[in-house]
Amino acid sequence: MTKRPSAPRANTVRPKPEVEAPKPKKRKGFSIFGLIEKYASLDALFEEGLPIKYLPRILFLTALTLFYIGNNHYAVKTIRRIDKVKMETEDLRADYTTLKSDYMEASKQSEVARNVAPLGLEESSTPPYQVIVSADEY
Repeated sequence: MTKRPSAPRANTVRPKPEVEAPKPKKRKGFSIFGLIEKYASLDALFEEGLPIKYLPRILFLTALTLFYIGNNHYAVKTIRRIDKVKMETEDLRADYTTLKSDYMEASKQSEVARNVAPLGLEESSTPPYQVIVSADEY
């Protein structure tokens, strides 16, 4: 048996042979993220971790964005509710017009006379007269 040279006994980092990573194939076409990466060097910004000095601005913009989205949802919901009320109003207006025409038809003198005839009531043929009361009687 041949003896191999002994490894160092201390906890040291062993050098690793550098392996070249295969380069990803570049896709041809338009990518919004490719443009952002090309023109905004964000790697330099986050080299040392998250920059705390920008945190208030980021939180403000996040809150503003959430408020904008919530306001948009509220506006859409309000528009839908308004449309629903408009439809109900149109239905009620149609019902009102129908009922009003039925009432006008039923309140005609000829209709009233026809409806009360089974009760034994008849239309008066003499016109009404005015009763005059003298001032000393009253």
